[in-house]
Amino acid sequence: MTVTREYPDVKDVTVSLEDGVLSVTLNRPDSLNSLTQNMLVAIADAMDLAATDAGVRVVRLGGAGRGFSSGAGLSEEDQNAKSHDAAGVLDAANRAVASIVALPKPVVAAVQGPAAGVGVSLVLACDVVLASEAAFFLLAFTKIGLMPDGGASALVAANIGRIRAMRLALLADRLTATDAYDWGLISAVYPADEFDAAVDKIIAKLRSGPAVALHETKQAVNGATLTELEGAFAREREGQLKLLASKDFREGIQAFQQNRRPEFTDS
Repeated sequence: MTVTREYPDVKDVTVSLEDGVLSVTLNRPDSLNSLTQNMLVAIADAMDLAATDAGVRVVRLGGAGRGFSSGAGLSEEDQNAKSHDAAGVLDAANRAVASIVALPKPVVAAVQGPAAGVGVSLVLACDVVLASEAAFFLLAFTKIGLMPDGGASALVAANIGRIRAMRLALLADRLTATDAYDWGLISAVYPADEFDAAVDKIIAKLRSGPAVALHETKQAVNGATLTELEGAFAREREGQLKLLASKDFREGIQAFQQNRRPEFTDS
């Protein structure tokens, strides 16, 4: 018997179920879908509900507007909210990523534009990552005196190896969708005008596939390749909380908000 649960929308995240496809859409396009704690909790809640809903065959994770997500919000308003519970935001990000990885159903990331910061972690937690040629990927943490989080230190390295992961994390350079595909970071890249149709085709194939076999396959591959994910969550949480209290982070945020180059002094 098909069980269909209630998937309520929350502020800035839209959730809908149709024909076996659960669509979870980051819906804060004015800030390029920058992520708040409540948004991360909503993603995890949707995944947890979908895990035991026989009416869900596949999940589509995407962003409204021109991009997937710019990562954690860096505006003064977002940072003031985050400062009240920095550990809570980190925990919510880790829970969201873990819930995607643990979901016994395939999750497809649809990346039509920029994915940055913890947005990259959400993307790489998914099982199939499809990108438009207009997309790019950016671990911008060191630009504001932080380190990658949301399991990125494990997720990126699991896909492309240590040296390339270090390049992305330390240098904080943009990686185009084409290069991301060539490196093995994502599953496929399509011309922008063919992207939506390509995503629909892949999702339809997964929706009609053998659910149990897909679950066992996902579990086996993740079990073999993401052995360090839990450790990454713990290491990143410890390191990031230290960095969030640092002078370099305060300088990085001020420089970003003032549109200038930061002058880091911590050593």
